[in-house]
Order: sequence, then C-alpha cells, then structure tokens
Amino acid sequence: MTSPWPKPGTPFSDILTPMPVIDEDRVAANIARAQAYMNKYGKNFRPHIKTHKIPAVAQQQLDEGAVGINCQKVTEAEVFADAGFEDILITYNVLGAPRLARLKALHAKVPKLTVVADSAVTVDGLAAAFADGPPIAVLVECDTGGARCGVQTPADAAALAKHIAQTGGVRFDGLLTYPSVDGASKVETFMKDTLDLLSEAGIDCPVRSNGGSPDLFSAHLVPSATEHRAGTYVYNDRSMVRAGECAVDDVAMHVLATVVSRPTPTRAVLDAGSKALTSDLLGFTDHGEIAELPGARIVSLSEEHAVVDLTHCTVAAPAVGAQVRVIPNHTCVVSNLFDRVVFHRSGVVTRVEAVAARGTVW
Repeated sequence: MTSPWPKPGTPFSDILTPMPVIDEDRVAANIARAQAYMNKYGKNFRPHIKTHKIPAVAQQQLDEGAVGINCQKVTEAEVFADAGFEDILITYNVLGAPRLARLKALHAKVPKLTVVADSAVTVDGLAAAFADGPPIAVLVECDTGGARCGVQTPADAAALAKHIAQTGGVRFDGLLTYPSVDGASKVETFMKDTLDLLSEAGIDCPVRSNGGSPDLFSAHLVPSATEHRAGTYVYNDRSMVRAGECAVDDVAMHVLATVVSRPTPTRAVLDAGSKALTSDLLGFTDHGEIAELPGARIVSLSEEHAVVDLTHCTVAAPAVGAQVRVIPNHTCVVSNLFDRVVFHRSGVVTRVEAVAARGTVW
C-alpha cells in the first residue's frame, strides 16, 4: 500500500488531507525571535515541547540557544531522553510507584533532570524513591494567579522548600510558576517575597522559572525570574494572534483541508473534523480561521466533518475539491492528533517528521 505521507518536493495539491503543514521559515523565525528576546534580557529560555512533540524541532530550539527543554509527563520526557536530550524539566507532580520507578530510571539516564512539587505528599514520594541514590532536583510550584497547581502563598513556598532541604533523596533547586495572562506583577511580588523568606532561612534559590507563551515577550517584567518557559510560540496559533504576541504571518502551523461538500450556497463542509482540529475554543465562538476565506466561520465539528458558514465570507465561495488552510485555535492539541506532520516551504514539502511524543500522557 502506498504511504499517505508525501515525499520532499510534493506540492500541497498532492497531499492527502486533513494534514498539519508547518512552514519551515516561520518556525525558524519564531525560534530566533524568542531566543533573541531572552538573550536581550539575560533570561534562560526553556521551550516546552508539548507544542510540537518532535525531537528535531526541539534541537532547533537548543541550537538557537535554549538551555534545555520542558516536558509535562514522565513518558514525554522518556521520548526526548531517548533522543539524547540532557537537560529536562518535568512540570507535573509525579506520584505513585509506577511513575516514580520510571522517573528513577530516567534520572539515571538524563544528566540534568528536574521535577516540581507543590505538596509534602509529592516531596515525600520523591524522597522515598530516590533515598538510595543521587537526589533529584525539585522546584516548588507556586500559584501566582493561574489557579491550577501550586502552593498558595510565599510562606507556603518557603515552608515546602525547607521541607525539601531537610529531606534526603531530594534537593531544593528553586521556584516555578505558570501564571495567569498579564500576571507579571503578581509573579514578581510572589517570587520576591518568597526569596526574602528563603534568604532569612539560609536557603539558596538558584532557579526561578516563569512561564507562558501569551506572556513570552513580557518576561522582562519579572526581573526575579532566571528563566522562562514557553511552547506555543514555536508554531503560534489563532489565540496567540488574538493576544497580540504574533501576527497572522507568524503562524507556522495550518491544517490543510479539502472542501468535500457544498450543500447550500452558504455552507461548505471540510474533511477536517474533531479528529484533525482541536475542539478547544479558548474563548472563540468557532473552531479555527480559514486563511483563504475571510469572514467564513467553522461553526461545528463532528468526527470527520467541519461545517463552515459562508454567510459573511468576503471572497468567492470555494468549490468542491478546493483546498484551504485552517489556523487552529490551539496548535498544541493538533500536534497530538497526528502521527506525523508535514514541513514545507511555499507549499512544497521539505520533510515529514514523526510526532514522536504523541500520546505520552502518563
């Protein structure tokens, strides 16, 4: 059976759809822009690989100057460790014997492996798992307004840091937060107050890790942070354009789709449904923007169909068989829907990359 994956040199018109297509030059420009900004302000940059899940793209980020990578789960980190990455931060509470066993094996393989914790339960589990060997580095996760994980106050952060410092098998390396959008002032206040408490206790805090693509180019507003983590910036998406962090021409990922039906003058149907486009709305009222059809709206998704309302489309309606490019609301989720993605320059395939960490959710 012929492979569905196109060879280098293949034009878009010969690509089976739906297919994520990644613009090589836009990816390179996005990586360079973010790294240049971090260099300007003296911040270490640690890209979150959840957006692409591809070792080759992560290597591009390191080659540009990133200090290491950020993974979300142990199994995701395993993929990148197998690919030779030597500085990995896992930003998720690792709990339970099966995961801790895998983490211990990973620690033996990765020269610099760091995890996070926001409770004594997590710390004590790590301590027990690493009691008979080199300690694992731990960052205390702080909730500075993101309202997800994290200790709630600087006093809580300092107390957990003290617990780590006094416990075998673990080593306190610093603080970490994933803040709300436009939360720089809250992050800075939280970090400064925590650093004061740690200083009083005689505890060193070498790493202060801030994060988020929507606030990537505001990282300088948190002078206490030593590093910044971001993922979406590498491809960008509709939400990043809305946030003002990039222009439409900076979006590197599109989902190439085909018009498979025109049931009425104001309706088109694409072959990219919920299995190809994320159902994440992220505050939008539709499921992506069609680059070639300004004013058109993807109003609903089923598994294999996207229904497009053409009522307010400002250009000629597409014919059955026409190809269009959809800008996803949230690019990171799209990466996890496909085994491979296609890279291109000006609509001509340059390479096909396996999404190596797809489905690594443990």
